[in-house]
Amino acid sequence: MTVLSTHSLPLNIMLYAIIMPMQHNHNKYNKFDLIIIGAGAAGLMCAITAASRHKKVAILDHSLKLAEKIRISGGGRCNFTNLYTKPECYISNNPHFCKSALASYTPQHFTTLLDKYNIEYHEKTLGQLFCNHSAADIINLFDYLCKENNVCRHMGVTIDHIEKPSKTYEVHTNLGIFNSETLVIATGGLSIPLIGATSFGYNIAKQFGLKIIPTAPALVPLTLSPPDLELFAPLSGTSFMSEVSIVRGVAHGVSDPTNVGKSSKSNKPMAIKFQESTLLTHRGLSGPAILQVSSYWQQNDSIMINVLPNFAIQEELKNNRSSNKLLSTFLAQFIPQRLSASLCDLLKFDKPISQLTNIDLTKIHKLVHELSMNPSGTLGYKKAEVTKGGVDCNELSSSSMMSKNIDGLYFIGEVVDVTGWLGGYNFQWAWASGYKAGMNV
Repeated sequence: MTVLSTHSLPLNIMLYAIIMPMQHNHNKYNKFDLIIIGAGAAGLMCAITAASRHKKVAILDHSLKLAEKIRISGGGRCNFTNLYTKPECYISNNPHFCKSALASYTPQHFTTLLDKYNIEYHEKTLGQLFCNHSAADIINLFDYLCKENNVCRHMGVTIDHIEKPSKTYEVHTNLGIFNSETLVIATGGLSIPLIGATSFGYNIAKQFGLKIIPTAPALVPLTLSPPDLELFAPLSGTSFMSEVSIVRGVAHGVSDPTNVGKSSKSNKPMAIKFQESTLLTHRGLSGPAILQVSSYWQQNDSIMINVLPNFAIQEELKNNRSSNKLLSTFLAQFIPQRLSASLCDLLKFDKPISQLTNIDLTKIHKLVHELSMNPSGTLGYKKAEVTKGGVDCNELSSSSMMSKNIDGLYFIGEVVDVTGWLGGYNFQWAWASGYKAGMNV
């Protein structure tokens, strides 16, 4: 069985990679069955799927490095899928669109591929699968499969423009003109411009008349308004388990704890909640729970944080009513000491538990379980893991990923208005949408 990993790549495959670079004379190889723009996760999956069906495939990418987003993800180990993938884990103006692709190519399909080539992986938490050794294991696998299936790949390509004078697409590049009746756009979103993210895919969609759902950074740290930042910036680096939700269209911060969590129709948390860690930073809020809700956050929304999601603080305090332990000391049993002290500062009291009144208990409950913070914005595409929005799913066929109105034009991966939760869901969408297109071109 072939083994593909960074530390034990077979000698014959290593030599193949050295002596057979993925560059071809474009004067001889300019006509293809399929041209894919973008050599990331979705583009590579589409390429090997189509090529395995005996299609003549070319991939063009402006980057010199293959699949850089795979390389840097998951701390270099690539959180490549999630075992609990389901359509409800994706955000889109058309929530039904992703169902067909996700059903056609599941996490189990991808792990079967890795198993075939002895690439080792493990589950971290919440169904998140990571490579044991390095994200390069997956990149090397796709590199190998592209070569095995005679995919023609050109890196460092500059695309001047794309035309469709008749049935054939003409991609005008610094290497000449590439021709195909089928064109797949797999260029990703605007996230992490340092590794080459651009608006290219959206521009192509607009050129051919497809509607774009407005884009925004997603899975991104949030900045806090000045009053809240003044209170919590000194706690930078503090992390704690939390349950986080959005309060739609009610922007108030923590300066008045009694204002937190009042149950009016305009001030109820959204049903979606994430129980993971929150990290306080010098700019605002981060950590998995915050990145998750950031995809749902809109300007003027508040973030509601349950600091002790697995405890009923009033009950705990009532059970210890005879204790002379200070409230801050009691809370520090469950949350970081610095956070405990700050919460008592907000309450404007730090009494022995035995001296707490019923009014005190109510205030403590509201602050601990319904701590409200007012984000002023996000850290933008530079720090966002993915891009929300993109090519309108209503413009595409869910059964093929092809444009409903432009024959032979496909969009896959992050450029489409399908945004997954944190934890491998976006890679699974890349594999699934790439496979779906590759099977239908």
